[in-house]
Amino acid sequence: MLRKIRIAVAWVVFAAALLLVLDLTGALHGWLGWVARVQLVPAILAGNLIALVVVGVLTLLFGRVYCSVLCPLGIAQDGISWLSGRRKGKKARFSYTKPMSWLRYGLLTIFVVALVVGIGAVVSLLDPWGIFGRTASNLLAPLWGWGNNALAWVAERADSYAFHSREVWVRSWIVLSVTAATFALIAVLAWRRGRTWCTKVCPVGTLLGLLSLAAPFRIRFDKSACTHCGVCEKKCKSGCIDSKTQTIDRTRCVVCFDCLDSCNFGAIKYGACGSKRGGSAKEAPDGGAPERTSDKKGVSRRNFLAIAGAIAVANTVKAQQLKVDGGLAEIEDKKRPVRKNPITPPGSKDARNMKQHCVACQLCVTACPNGVLVSSSRLATLMQPEMTFERGYCRPECVECSEVCPAGAIERISPADKSAISVGNANYIADNCVVGRDNLPCTACERHCPTKAITLVPRDPADPKSLKIPAIDNTLCIGCGACEYHCPARPFAAIYVEGNVTHHSL
Repeated sequence: MLRKIRIAVAWVVFAAALLLVLDLTGALHGWLGWVARVQLVPAILAGNLIALVVVGVLTLLFGRVYCSVLCPLGIAQDGISWLSGRRKGKKARFSYTKPMSWLRYGLLTIFVVALVVGIGAVVSLLDPWGIFGRTASNLLAPLWGWGNNALAWVAERADSYAFHSREVWVRSWIVLSVTAATFALIAVLAWRRGRTWCTKVCPVGTLLGLLSLAAPFRIRFDKSACTHCGVCEKKCKSGCIDSKTQTIDRTRCVVCFDCLDSCNFGAIKYGACGSKRGGSAKEAPDGGAPERTSDKKGVSRRNFLAIAGAIAVANTVKAQQLKVDGGLAEIEDKKRPVRKNPITPPGSKDARNMKQHCVACQLCVTACPNGVLVSSSRLATLMQPEMTFERGYCRPECVECSEVCPAGAIERISPADKSAISVGNANYIADNCVVGRDNLPCTACERHCPTKAITLVPRDPADPKSLKIPAIDNTLCIGCGACEYHCPARPFAAIYVEGNVTHHSL
């Protein structure tokens, strides 16, 4: 029964996490945002005390239930391992493995140092929530978008507007490659050896494993009932059960309860250690605390936190960008300028804060309705979000990214706050401007500037009737990119935004 409850809750959490990342409208975050907030590393970076207390108490009482119930990456590995186990003759394919403490604690040390120092790229590569978010947004979101577009195509031919097509594009080939390689590695390990990534690589799992040594509720052997048949060991996807010595490495046990259902002799028990039901003690490997064997069956259904999430599916209202002018002349794609300083979203304070807190889960990237946020390809900020304006601009009324960030990299702000925050300054390049290059009048940048930071002045000061060019007042510029986006110059805009290292209020 415990195993069935665990599986049901885990897949509710997984479905909620997947829908949260794949949400095309931003409408689901109010319902499902809790999934991101209870993830351990984002909670640490955001200083989310409630989430940290919940995860800590659960681990100190029941062991690594976080890994089997709340971590969507771990749940995904269970699914892959289950599919592998469906193959003929592969239903009992695991065995006890050595803990590889040097690798586990070495990676944990590197991870902690990276967290303290603020090396975001290292944290992002190892954080399970970041890996899951990038996998869903880079590998699954395009499929989700194409599916939506297929429905929109069918609906259009039925004279229905229930679905609207959306543009599907790759935001960063480098990030896509890293994501695909990481997921392939984890998937292969899960297919062949179950939870190998969780028990030998993941620093979050290693940390929780240390905390779980104090858990009074644990899985243990009943020595008098055990026949050393080894079935429990073959069913343990964490490789932490040694049936020969009747020991369980609790630092690696993810409390999946597969071993409980596999034992036909009732030799595997789950309950409070040290209670009247307890039996003899046995030292666990890897420096673990003593294991106790049980004399009586003692399973309590009150050991788990019941988690419920409302799941809804919505569709985007954003129409696909047109690529032609009046249906005749094809418009050349605009190229991204080389910025000395990347532009980080309003609410992120500065590049340093983003670098130290972001786990690159891509929630903000997928939530951005304007196509402004992309994943960075810079080594120092690899996979973290930065702004660019080839497909849209950062509308002053939109604060979606600040509402979905679970790690505190982008603090929640209101539209009024955003309108007074300068994330960058506009710069004018005369050689790219159609006024000087083609001798044509243009007022696009002035007309679309929401803060009136751009005014047009005569190109020739001595001739008031000459064509006009933009003059920029950077004391009013907020770096929204409206001027860069609407500039008709191709392939590079005549006006572009350079990021501010530190954001400031106007």
